[in-house]
Amino acid sequence: MKIRNIAIIILYNSQKKILLQHRSEDAERFPGLWGCFGGGIEDGETPLEAARRETKEELGYLLSKPNLILTEEFKGKHHDGTRHFFVEEYNPAQKLVLGEGQNMMWLSFAEARKLKLSGIAREILDHIEDNEIWKK
Repeated sequence: MKIRNIAIIILYNSQKKILLQHRSEDAERFPGLWGCFGGGIEDGETPLEAARRETKEELGYLLSKPNLILTEEFKGKHHDGTRHFFVEEYNPAQKLVLGEGQNMMWLSFAEARKLKLSGIAREILDHIEDNEIWKK
């Protein structure tokens, strides 16, 4: 089985809503579903470097202090690997520019759960909703 390690970033705003991506209908992975921003870790790149690069490519956003909240091994349909999940509070001084997907939206956990989510997005919502970030 092919190995593909990934870095995922979850931005949240001051209302504790998270930013999700509506993937393109022709996307290679999870077409038409809602999911998190992020992607594959390139050779020689750390998970943090990948999270920074992917966020810049997909949102035009520069991460300042991403917090690694979860690292887990996974077995997928097309590949296995390790997923690294980062969170950061959104800095509204930076404009978001959608560079991948058909839409993006700030959503509460309840709103997000009503969408057609990728499996990864659903799993991470279950995990991060219990994180202390949202209990402050």
